[in-house]
Amino acid sequence: MSALSGAPVPSAPPSYEETVGINVSYPHPYPVPEPGQKPDGKGMNPPSCMGQPAPAINPVTVQTVYVQQPVVFHDRPVQMCCPSCNQMIVTRLSYDSGALTWLSCGGLCLLGCVAGCCLIPFCIDALKDVDHTCPNCSALIGSYKRL
Repeated sequence: MSALSGAPVPSAPPSYEETVGINVSYPHPYPVPEPGQKPDGKGMNPPSCMGQPAPAINPVTVQTVYVQQPVVFHDRPVQMCCPSCNQMIVTRLSYDSGALTWLSCGGLCLLGCVAGCCLIPFCIDALKDVDHTCPNCSALIGSYKRL
């Protein structure tokens, strides 16, 4: 009825490109078939790419770095890399009389074990300090002190 009353008929709303302001005259990023050409891609020229040439492949040198965690020595052998000869080893243990051995001996003397029983702590490895040495190069690697 509005056409009969003389009012103009509104046209279709503007397209997205027109609303946003995109320039529609740019070339398409892909080839557009010409009239009479099938859109199957045959006979169409691929877009020419102008850019930087591919970077040259440089040889990469890989260096493996082993980070050794700090070793805590106890009264058991430890598997580690010897800092002296750089070999993977299991430490060799040697027991030395330390402070706990002498205190145990003195304690037994105070209790009355003077007839030789006070020397028993010198025969017990569990009361002695432990030295860890390398079985390859015999270097002292670490010690464990009981007291």
